[in-house]
Amino acid sequence: MDYRDSPEEAAFRQRLRDWLAGVAGKYPTSGDEYWARQGEWHAELYRAGFFGLSWPREYGGQELAPVFDVILDEELAIAGAPPRPSLGYLIQGLGRHASPELCRRFLPGMIDGSQRWCQGFSEPGAGSDLASLTTTATREGDEYVIHGHKIWTSYSDVADWCLLLARTDPEAPRHKGISAFVIAMKQPGVQQRPLEMMSGVTTEFGQVLFDGARVPAAQMVGAPGEGWKLAMTVVGHEREPATLGYAARYGKLVRQLASRVEGRTPGELAWAAVQSEMLRLHVRRRLSEQLDGVTHGPQGSLDKLLMTWVDQAVGHAALTVAGTGDQEMFGSYLYSRAQSVMGGTSQIQKNIIAARILGLGV
Repeated sequence: MDYRDSPEEAAFRQRLRDWLAGVAGKYPTSGDEYWARQGEWHAELYRAGFFGLSWPREYGGQELAPVFDVILDEELAIAGAPPRPSLGYLIQGLGRHASPELCRRFLPGMIDGSQRWCQGFSEPGAGSDLASLTTTATREGDEYVIHGHKIWTSYSDVADWCLLLARTDPEAPRHKGISAFVIAMKQPGVQQRPLEMMSGVTTEFGQVLFDGARVPAAQMVGAPGEGWKLAMTVVGHEREPATLGYAARYGKLVRQLASRVEGRTPGELAWAAVQSEMLRLHVRRRLSEQLDGVTHGPQGSLDKLLMTWVDQAVGHAALTVAGTGDQEMFGSYLYSRAQSVMGGTSQIQKNIIAARILGLGV
């Protein structure tokens, strides 16, 4: 296969490199300061024409081919700039399931960074088994009243809006009684409880308690009981490394670690190099399929497993080479431990692969 850029892609890459040369060092790439300034970084990327590349022009995107997103991710990693904010799965969820009115109202602000968003799916007792969620939405006139508890909600403390899953029909089968809403986060009845990670980050994740918060019925996404369909769209795109930009960063981290090694290469680092290259080629294959119009369903679980293996292999290599004294490298190791849980546990991904791809147990 020919991985070289086309003339249009090469021109885009050079324009991006020239721009990054002047701004990459302005923004932190990790820790609380990164999360605090992510909205600012999002807006700057958008103003420069480097955010929303493959999303609909109608809502502020550019409708370019997905390859431009991959070029962006590669160059951000090479320049040492922060990654682009990860919103593609929410764009896909709203774009595919919301009414045209809701899309016109909410997608422009999501894409240009003028409005911050979070995803209210997981609960203390409903993470990978999302269908067991217990947050409720009860109809009162033209509104729904929300009661429940969400957890691991990224950016919840700064979000203006939340794409929320709640149970609207407790009598229906558990997958069919769930509905989706766009709910305002800055209102009475919404309480924030930030979570401190073992890496020291305090602003990435939070718990959110809904105690009588209200959402207009017109802000339901889809029809009552269709929340599960939206959830599957969202998590399917959330699990694809081609749209998350991790592959380039893993490769860069492996090269940084290799530059520190004198003499024989540790086995952990050699394995991380193999794993990161495997993911890079896998992402290229996924990109080729996207360009050919191929859509992915349960195959996203394969992507998620591969990403978990690579993240944790690179994390182990960072610990081996740099030890615990290098805060950034040790942070990479600590963060990698969560990869087998967040976005759906590895055990759940294997169940999906077994049932929906291999046809086992059917």
